[in-house]
Amino acid sequence: MDIINVVLADDHVLVRDGIRALLEDQSGVKVIAEASNGKEALEIIAENKPHVLIVDIRMPEMNGIEVVGEINKMYSDVRTLVLSMHDSEEYVLKAIQAGADGYLLKGASKEEFLKALNNVAAGGKYFTGDVSAIIMNNFVNGNTNTAVVEEKQIKKDPFKLTKREKQILNLVLQLKNNKDIAEELQISKRTAEVHRFNLMKKLEVKNLMELSNKAKEFDLV
Repeated sequence: MDIINVVLADDHVLVRDGIRALLEDQSGVKVIAEASNGKEALEIIAENKPHVLIVDIRMPEMNGIEVVGEINKMYSDVRTLVLSMHDSEEYVLKAIQAGADGYLLKGASKEEFLKALNNVAAGGKYFTGDVSAIIMNNFVNGNTNTAVVEEKQIKKDPFKLTKREKQILNLVLQLKNNKDIAEELQISKRTAEVHRFNLMKKLEVKNLMELSNKAKEFDLV
């Protein structure tokens, strides 16, 4: 394979722009199209038949896991790399069961991202460290039923916070600002801001006091 033809599917323009900018610096990779929702991604794939689809999970029209499942049914030679901010068992296991060839978190480094893309494009699999641990844990325990996993998570945490969101929650409640959070978690300030915004949105709170009260009410920390 001389050039890896890639399609990007994410409903955030800034995310797609960032990935495109990163890949344009790579001589062996070409972004041939972009999609802002799941249905658009499938239409583009039908027309272009890329080597790899880089897809987010949460998208309008059709989510990324559904897209991966459809691709596996209709276009078996198109490889799929899920790039998500979610590291919960629910999402990871559903993505794998749908047939994802790789699962990478959006906080990954440039080097890991390119390694994942190249591995998947070459016919291999790539699952980032935290994701691999989830896979192994469920394999060892014989638990591959996502419904069971989801039920357990709902009982423990009705908001189904990801591991990263719980880390952000703890740091925010320690009155850390976005710069401090970024340094502590070794992520970019922008990534810290996105995680913090999504956390507040998921918990439906508007300020630190509401966040603290809800965290105590549901025993999130």
